[in-house]
Amino acid sequence: MQSKDILALGLGLESPWELVDQELNTEVEPHELHLRVSAPRGSLFPCPECGQWCKARDFKEMTWRHLNFFQHHAYITADVPRTDCPDCGVKRITVPWAREGSHFTLLFEQVALSLLREMPVNAAARQMGVTDKRLWRVVNHYVGRALDRIDLSNVSAIALDETAAKRGQHYVTVFIDLERAENPVIFATPGQDKDALRRFRNHLQAQGGAANGVWEVVCDMSQAFQAGVTETFPNASLTTDWFHVVQRVTDAMNDVRKAEAKAIKLPKGARWATLKAGERQRNNRQDQALAELEAMGAATGEAYAIKEKLRWVRQATSQQAARWRLTRFLRLAKALTAEVETLEPMRKALATIEHQFEAIIRRWRSTYSNARLEGLNSIFQAARARARGYRNQQTFITMIYLLAAPIGKVEKSI
Repeated sequence: MQSKDILALGLGLESPWELVDQELNTEVEPHELHLRVSAPRGSLFPCPECGQWCKARDFKEMTWRHLNFFQHHAYITADVPRTDCPDCGVKRITVPWAREGSHFTLLFEQVALSLLREMPVNAAARQMGVTDKRLWRVVNHYVGRALDRIDLSNVSAIALDETAAKRGQHYVTVFIDLERAENPVIFATPGQDKDALRRFRNHLQAQGGAANGVWEVVCDMSQAFQAGVTETFPNASLTTDWFHVVQRVTDAMNDVRKAEAKAIKLPKGARWATLKAGERQRNNRQDQALAELEAMGAATGEAYAIKEKLRWVRQATSQQAARWRLTRFLRLAKALTAEVETLEPMRKALATIEHQFEAIIRRWRSTYSNARLEGLNSIFQAARARARGYRNQQTFITMIYLLAAPIGKVEKSI
């Protein structure tokens, strides 16, 4: 078998295409192998729209980057014809080794997508010898095509939460289908406001779903999110995830500690002593710090006691018991914070809990939570840290889809 035949077999060329020339350029680094593909004069080509075999009207020389030949970069060059179809007119054909508009072969794109599941885009781009911008265009194309095929007609319960896209106030809101066992992300969009809910509703309807078919939404304590849910999904029950109730009170307690630390000297270890959950996670110095906070009557100690009382509410075994316990908790906590200026952050947190009382209580009746979304968030942030950030929010969203959307292995669709 001739070397030309071996190369043609490796390229998977189909009639009427054939390999007519090859040249290895050793004057550049890395070396480049240039393969020229052509079709015999007078060949017929299928119309890209109707498939009718037609004569070529004219040709345009085009080049595609192919997989490396050993250590050499490989390129395929061909004169691509426009067909003169009697029904469809003059159309540029699509060659069998590359998709329309791409400057890479299908095999190159397939390998690139496989690498992106194992390493950041920048690292994959360096390994393949292309720029990350060009590689992102490949990823965006195939991920977008896979997303368009997702059927959302059965979506009835969703959860949403924001995740940081970069440092500063840059967030992406992620939506998951709570009934989907694996790869539950069905939408992600920039921002963390009511507009994010509207964009999701439009996407849901475009993919066969219906806003009236969503019966439950689980989210955090963001007033923008909750107002958006009420406006966008009129039939949905709103459930506030318990994780965010604890987080809201914990953040308020930490704000009290920061404010008080500016006025008086707090015990060493007070920060981690108040943030850690339970005696088993604290060391002796942190236990001593808590005792000193209580003895000195510090506002931080009061805030910590309120935060820990949430455990008692969480242990309720029924919705009725939870309602009674949360009512008692709010009554006690409001009394403790009533006349202490430093406890203002805690008063605001309690007001938020009181305002969202019914949505919080619904957690004891609901079978859903944001736990899966919080777990996915850690995966997204690990990918962002590993990549040392992403160029923009859209590239971060594309990576979220690649990691956790029900699109399968997009490289196998090539």
